[in-house]
This record gives sequence, C-alpha cells and structure tokens, in this order.
Amino acid sequence: MIEQEEMKVAEEQYSAGSIQVLEGLEAVRKRPSMYIGDISERGLHHLVYEVVDNCIDEAMAGFCDSVDVQILEDNSIRVQDNGRGIPTGMHPKEHRSALEVVLTVLHAGGKFDKNSYKVSGGLHGVGVSCVNALSDLLIAEVHREGKIFMQKYSKGKPITQVEVIGECPESDHGTIITFHPDPTIFVQTTVYKYETLAGRLRELAFLNKGINIRLTDKRSLVEEFVQDEAGESKATGKQVFKSEVFYSEEGLKEFIDYLDAGSSKLIPEPVCVSSDKIIPIDIALQYNTGYSEKIYSYVNNINTIEGGTHLQGFKMGLSRSLKNYADKNKLLEKAKVELAPEDFREGLTAVISVKVAEPQFEGQTKTKLGNTEVTSAVSQATAAAMDIYLEENPKLAKTIIDKIVLAATARAAARKAREMVQRKTVMTGAGLPGKLADCSENDPEKCELFLVEGDSAGGTAKQGRDRRYQAILPLRGKILNVEKAAEGRAFDSQEIQNIYTALGVRVAQEDETGEKHMDLSRLRYHKVVIMTDADVDGSHIACLILTFFFRYMLDLIKNGYVYLATPPLYLVKKGKEEVYCWTEEQREEAAMRLGKGSDKGYTVQRYKGLGEMTDQQLWETTMDPANRRLRKITIENAAQAERTFSMLMGDDVPPRRQFIEENAHYANIDA
Repeated sequence: MIEQEEMKVAEEQYSAGSIQVLEGLEAVRKRPSMYIGDISERGLHHLVYEVVDNCIDEAMAGFCDSVDVQILEDNSIRVQDNGRGIPTGMHPKEHRSALEVVLTVLHAGGKFDKNSYKVSGGLHGVGVSCVNALSDLLIAEVHREGKIFMQKYSKGKPITQVEVIGECPESDHGTIITFHPDPTIFVQTTVYKYETLAGRLRELAFLNKGINIRLTDKRSLVEEFVQDEAGESKATGKQVFKSEVFYSEEGLKEFIDYLDAGSSKLIPEPVCVSSDKIIPIDIALQYNTGYSEKIYSYVNNINTIEGGTHLQGFKMGLSRSLKNYADKNKLLEKAKVELAPEDFREGLTAVISVKVAEPQFEGQTKTKLGNTEVTSAVSQATAAAMDIYLEENPKLAKTIIDKIVLAATARAAARKAREMVQRKTVMTGAGLPGKLADCSENDPEKCELFLVEGDSAGGTAKQGRDRRYQAILPLRGKILNVEKAAEGRAFDSQEIQNIYTALGVRVAQEDETGEKHMDLSRLRYHKVVIMTDADVDGSHIACLILTFFFRYMLDLIKNGYVYLATPPLYLVKKGKEEVYCWTEEQREEAAMRLGKGSDKGYTVQRYKGLGEMTDQQLWETTMDPANRRLRKITIENAAQAERTFSMLMGDDVPPRRQFIEENAHYANIDA
C-alpha cells in the first residue's frame, strides 16, 4: 500500500516542470565528457586542440599562415593566429555581438556556411564555445578592421561587454584566445604537458604545409643555443623559455621521413599521391625493411584512429596496383604461396589525408569516417599514382614485389606458430603455463596478472601476493624484441606463447576493413601489470614487453588494461622507522627528517632488484592496492608512439643515438 502511494506521488511530481532545459553552455558543464571525451589529462589537452583547430581552419581557407601557442605560468593557454579575426558586429538573429554568439552558443560558427569554410574539422560547432564553458576565465581579443576588441567570460558566461580597447594597423588582424581550465571540472589535473601539445602541433604542421606553428612554455627556462657558421650548436649562456617552431615545406613527405626515422628504407624516397578530382587527397607512403604496418589516416586534420572509408580505399588501391603490376610483369610465377591483402602492407608506413566538405563521423569523437564516396576516390587516386611510380621505377618495383612475396612466404610459415598459440589458450583446455601462479577469483574485472622479471623476483611476488585476485607469471630473461623479428619467430617464442595462454586470448584477427582486433571477451585479467627491477636492465625488459603489447596486443592498451608497477628506489631507515622513497627528492626529505639535519643516524638502501625485497616489503610497496603506484599505459598520439617504438627498438642506430643525446639529461644513472 505504501509503495503504491509513493508511486502515485512520484507520478504527480513528474510534470512538465520536471523537464529540465539546460540553457546556453550548461549542458557542456553538466556532461563535459560528451563533448571533449573525458575530464582527465586527455580532455584537458583537447581544449587546446579545439582552439588551435579553429586557427587551422582559417589557414585551410587561405587566411592564416601563423599560429602561436603559449603555456603561461599559471597553466593558462594563449592561442594567437593571424587570420581574419572572429566577427564582432551585431548578429542579425541573436541581437548581440557575433563574437559572443560564437563563444556562448553551441553549434554556432562560420563552418556551417560553405561560403566561409569549404572544409573544416570542427563540424559540430561546439569547439571554442565548449572551451569557454569549461574555463573559469576566458579572454577573447580580436584584431579586426583597425580596432582591438575584447570580451571576458567565466564558465561560459560573459562578464564584460565586447569593448574596443585600442586601435591597430589594418594589416594587423587575427584572434587571441586566452583561457584557464576550470579546476572544478578538471579535478585530476590542470597542468599541461609540453610534449603532448608538441606532438599534436607537429602533426598539424606536417598535415598543413606552409603554416608556421610556434609552441612556447613560459613555465620552463632552458639554455639558449645558436648555430655558428659551421652549423654547430653553441650555448649563449642565456636562459630562454622552452620553445619550438613546427613548419613543414613538403608536408606528408616530411611526415613519413619523421615517422620512419628509426627504420631502414626499402625505397629511397616516399611515394607521394595528390589529387583534387573529387575531393582533395594527399597521401605519402614508404616501404622499409621492417615487419610492421604503420598507416595513419586523417580527415580535415582529425586523426581518424578507427580508420574508415578513406583507409579502406587506400588499401584497395594499393593492393590492386601492386598485384596488377606483378601479374603483368610475371613476378609471381615462382611464388609458391597465395598473396593476402596484408602481405602488400608489411613494412609499409603511410599517411592518408583527405579534405571532405561534409564529413560523416561516428559521434563527436570523430574517430571513423563514414562517407562512402571517399572509398572510390581514394582508391582510384592511390592506384593511379602507384601505377605511374611502378612503371617509372622498375628496379624499385621489383624490390617491393620481392618484399611482398617474402611476407607471404613468412606468413604461411607463421601460420603454424600462430595456430599453436591459438590451440594453447586456456579456454581450449590446453592448461595454464607451468610457471603461472593463478588466482582463485574468476571475475576478470577483479583479477590482476603481474608479469615479473626473473624466477627469483617471481618467487618473492608469489609469496607476497594476495592469492584471491593476483596472479604471477615470471618471465625468463629478456623477451624477444618483436620490432626486429618476423611474426613467425615471435609466435615461436615460449615466453610470448605463455603470455597469450595466461591471458586466455587469441591472436588479433583482421576484420572486414583490414583492421586487426582481439576478442577480449575471454580475457582473464583486466589488469596486466609489468613489474621489473628498478635498474637499466629492468627498464629494457619493460620496453621489450611494451613493444610486444604495442605490436600484437594493442587492444589491451587501448582498453586501459596495461600498467607499469613502480617499486620504490630507496628505503631510508632509522631504528624501527622506515620510509620508502620513489624519487631522489623524497629520499633527501626522508634523510633530512630522520637524520634531523645530520648525515648520521640513519641508513639508506637502494633497491635495484625486486629480489632484494622481502615478500612483505614487495607487497606493501608495489602490490598492495592501498599503497602501490601503478602507471596506466595510454597512447595520446599514435603516430608519435609509433615513431618512438620504431626508433628505440628498431634497426637504425643514428636516430636512436640522436634521441639519447637529446634526452640524456632526463636519465637517472646509477654510477
């Protein structure tokens, strides 16, 4: 009876007045993840991309060639371009300044008018207004028609009118947006990472040749270097703000050279495809001696991580051209295997960039293109350009075809090893690897697998773990560097077979679009933790395991299942009081506190190996969910991650040497 009365009251209360209308930008503040993906570090950086994308749209329309991005001392961002400047006149329908409309109304902007912008990345019109909604302060400054206009906002609402604050020459035009992310929205962090922003801005410079993009970090001072007459860098003794300029004269060709810096080239120069027949298409591709396929696709400068119709068209056109050429010149007569589509792409690095006036994306995150007309356009352009290249370069063409035949032969040989891995999964009854100490819990969401370096540390971890939900798999020595190994050799590796078997998953399979994906429904652990020694060898082993996951189990990383354990570096001890330290600063602080300003009265133990800890210490510092520090492995920029793995783990030495020389000052070295 009481339940019926409560239901009746609830029905009466649910009236027209119950329907909440979120006005203006309240919807963005209420559900920010719907508009920027999430409110973590990724979403924070996405705010910058939204503002910069507006500048790039101006450049694509032909009105801008310079973009300046600054990270200010308080982690505010200042973005300036030399475009036309956002209009400031009265909007005919809204009866307020067009500047205010652009910054406070969702789905407002010039991008819906094809006379203003032929193509644009910010299709949904929520970009800069979304940034305004999620900032506790945003200042818009417009240089236009000889005047300087300014308006200030807070949390999406204007706090001043549009004011003329000065005059400027007619030649001075553009927009300056300065904003500070709202810490009540971005509760995890409001600190910007220079390298994350640099990766995206570098990418934009390659995709839009001729645009000068500068990034400056006003939080960080570095030593100034200048080049002398001999081209050598020399320090001036001055301190300047950390800054880089991203500019590309040749666009995608230079992008390919950048991505393939750690690989040995199979052909001397990238093949470049450019077409404007149906839609603007730019493609650059390069073959190297490696085994990985690295293809990156973009639509209106948006990285379509999940591919789409343009990627599908590229693969079709490439395969068709190479197959027709090989058949025509009888280069496959001695081949004893059938060619598969993936054989044409082994060792391939490619960047596909298309400009589509009305792109159809899957959702606001824009990760997959759906326009069907793009497939044939890209396929025809790719095939036509490749046909010409192959005919004009018969020696290089034969080198590419030989590589493809070799890939097909290796694939056939690898099939047995792959099938062996498939048969050995737990679900098919083959049993678990002998060294795996499994947990008793059956719910994958609660289970954790620790991949531990060596049997000694593995034994300690087995004693220290919580057997209910933590499993331990010791790995013998350094696993195979899959960056330098063919697929068949990788699947022959006992350690790699053990990882597949323990996880309960099968080898990634290609879907109808040619993309490789894993079936994660059988995954036995939703936390896979790499736990290695805190020394150089341990770091190398962690890199080798991450390279394997990146190349063969990428879906695990994309779904947030892969973590790095961070064991402490030091134990500072005085009597019965113990302090674990993860950084040099923490060690100094603990030593100062326990020693009371003196160098005596305490001991410092440096942990180089997990085996140096007792099982209780390992549990308390590295495995106990209440105290441990796990670092989730994520991929912010796929192209940058690809280049880093190829450079550090590939065959080519000079780029690796250069990377080490440039980053040596970040290294922690035990001498």
